[in-house]
Amino acid sequence: MEADFRTNFVSLKGLVDAAPKFSHESHGREYFIFPLAVERLSGTLDVINVLVRRDELDETPLHRSDSVALTGQLRSFNNKSGTGSKLILTVLARNFEYGYGEFENTVELSGALCKPPIYRQTPLGREICDMMLAVNRHYGRVDYLPCIAWGENARFCGTLAVGDKLSVAGRIQSRRYIKVINGENVEKTAFEVSALQVCVTEDS
Repeated sequence: MEADFRTNFVSLKGLVDAAPKFSHESHGREYFIFPLAVERLSGTLDVINVLVRRDELDETPLHRSDSVALTGQLRSFNNKSGTGSKLILTVLARNFEYGYGEFENTVELSGALCKPPIYRQTPLGREICDMMLAVNRHYGRVDYLPCIAWGENARFCGTLAVGDKLSVAGRIQSRRYIKVINGENVEKTAFEVSALQVCVTEDS
């Protein structure tokens, strides 16, 4: 557990946006999922999906508009159903409690680039770099986590190569976009880590 937290750590404080509902069962444990709304300094809301175990939820029941503080890990799931996003991101809560005070959204990851970074500029000249970070779990599992860097960080990330090992600190953001499906505009939501700090680790 401690090794996982050194490579993948999330701390969130926000408001429950909907009551938890059953998600799945794994190794004899039931998991429930709920959306957590976390406000940015700009006032924009990031709505992040959080997984909690049934026994933890029984101890600390959650309802819409409850304020919650939690720590956990960012997890990815490859959706093969053919509906919705292909890569599903959730936060697996390890500890949570009723929370008060300011919103919080921080994530720290250590992993390796598993795809070439994509550096580009917007029509207004803003520099962006998209990356896919592979973060190891115990037992040989890997989470594939999309990250996005801006400005000077984007230029730096654009020089990196597949296999480079990185430490990334930032926040989880949700971003709505329009996708055309069968000739119709469908609104979808993408999740990614907005990287505020990026550095190459010594063992790269």
